[in-house]
Amino acid sequence: MLDSFFYFNNFPCGKETTLHPMKENELDYLKSLFPFISPEQENQFSALPQLYKEWNERINVISRKDIDNIFPHHILHSLAVGKVFPFLEGSNILDIGTGGGFPGIPLAILFPKCNFRLVDRTAKKIKVVNAVKQALNLQNVCAEQKAAEDIKEKYDFIVSRAVTNMEDFLKISKNKMLKENRHNKKNGILYLKGTDAYEEMSDYKGFYEIFNLKNIFTDPYFETKCLVYIALNK
Repeated sequence: MLDSFFYFNNFPCGKETTLHPMKENELDYLKSLFPFISPEQENQFSALPQLYKEWNERINVISRKDIDNIFPHHILHSLAVGKVFPFLEGSNILDIGTGGGFPGIPLAILFPKCNFRLVDRTAKKIKVVNAVKQALNLQNVCAEQKAAEDIKEKYDFIVSRAVTNMEDFLKISKNKMLKENRHNKKNGILYLKGTDAYEEMSDYKGFYEIFNLKNIFTDPYFETKCLVYIALNK
C-alpha cells in the first residue's frame, strides 16, 4: 500500500488553443502561461526552435521526424515542470540525462535567477547543449559530460525526462538532495514521464504526487504525459 498518493484532476489549464501547427501563435501561448517573462526571455524562447533545427542537422539530439514539433514536444513539455512547480530564486537544479538540453535549457530561460547543472553521458549531446547555452548567453547553466552516479554535489531538485524507469532513477538520485528545504514542498525529484508512471509508482512507500499534463496543456501530445514529484527529504 502507498503511504501517500495524490492525483490532481483539475489542475489549471492553459488557454484553449492549438499549439501545432499554428507556430506563429506559440510565443503568445507561452506568454499566456508565463506572463512574467521579460522581452529578453521572449527572444531566447523564440530563438530555440531554429537553434535546435540547425544543430540537429549536424548532431541528432531530437528525432528528425519530430523536429518540427519541437515547441510542444520538447520546449513546452520541459516547461511543464515550471508551470506545476515554480522554482524560487537561488535554487540549484540538477538535470540528469539532459540529452540535447531538455528540460534544463527551457527551465533555465524561465528561471534566470536559478542555477542549472545539465549532465549527460554522451559528449556530442553536451556539445549541443553548450552551443545553445552560448548562443542564448545563459549564465545560469553549467553543462558537462558526466554520469549521474559520479555527482557528489547536492541540489534542491533533480529534473529529468524519462531517462530510465523510476526504480533505477531513484537509485541514481540518491544522496543528492540539500537538507534545507527553501520551497513550501520538500526537496526532491520532478520527473517527466508517460502514464506508465502510475504503475511504476504503485508500490512506492514515500510521498509523491502525479500531475496529469493534459489538464494543463491542450495539445493532444499531452494526453499521455505526466509529471511525477517525489519528496526525498524527510
